[in-house]
Amino acid sequence: MKNKVLKLFGIEYPIIQGGMIWASGWRLASAVSNAGGLGVIGAGSMYPNVLREHILKCQEATNKPFAVNIPMLYPDLEEIINIVIELGVKIVITSAGNPKVWTSKLKSQGILVVHVVGSLKFALKAEEAGVDAIVAEGFEAGGHNGRDESTTLTLIPLIKKHVKIPIIAAGGIATGNAMLAVMVLGADAVQVGSRFVACKEASSHRSFKEMVVNAKEGDTKLTLKELAPVRLLNNKFYQDIQNAYKSGASVKELKELLGRARAKKGMFEGDMDEGELEIGQVSALISDIKPAKEIIEDMMQQFNETKSKVSKY
Repeated sequence: MKNKVLKLFGIEYPIIQGGMIWASGWRLASAVSNAGGLGVIGAGSMYPNVLREHILKCQEATNKPFAVNIPMLYPDLEEIINIVIELGVKIVITSAGNPKVWTSKLKSQGILVVHVVGSLKFALKAEEAGVDAIVAEGFEAGGHNGRDESTTLTLIPLIKKHVKIPIIAAGGIATGNAMLAVMVLGADAVQVGSRFVACKEASSHRSFKEMVVNAKEGDTKLTLKELAPVRLLNNKFYQDIQNAYKSGASVKELKELLGRARAKKGMFEGDMDEGELEIGQVSALISDIKPAKEIIEDMMQQFNETKSKVSKY
């Protein structure tokens, strides 16, 4: 299989692991890269010194390409960028901000830059900023989402119609069938998040992994649009948000309810009641916790089998 993303990143399979906070440490990133995909270290939940440690350990654990995901709203952003440059990271995936700010500096250091978008408007801005590829993420995805609520199956062909750079589809993709579907619509590769949360190498808490595996249709909700839209599992914390809405809570009160480290409390520390449990709608399709290598092998097998079947029509 040869396509633009495989050539760009130097990987074997068109599967990019999402840089999920509290799940995407060096163990998961190196396991995905060693299995032929593109592993990603999620810097969004790491202090600069912690990120440095994870990059160094990932470099020891794999000689394959891997990336670092950097939310542009990160408070220590300049320090994070400098660490990535200093340690020779070759691929950076930026999100949650304006790609114009750092793309030129990163590219001047020979680093490939990918930016996450949730709409055609921001895809065009990212292309104009000079990024090498975009991740087009539908609102099925877990965690923080675009405000337009565009689904993956409408977003991919729309962006494909207007941009020339490679497109990586994200949101609702955990199977080879889904990967084939979005590639037929114009994607060159897929980014997979939720499926890799329920993975042996993910640093997310075992209780969170088990809750993801047990999730059913409708168990994820999109909320907190006044702050930043986020998709999470329906638990006590989500119900507290709903009660706050019913009582007419202000934006300030919603911020106070969210507080600090709410995601860490749930996804990393295992508080399934008070934690913010970010995961995508596709969690309803996830039924087991397995190694990253098996996840990639399963996806590629299903992709190839389904591709062979539909080619007969």
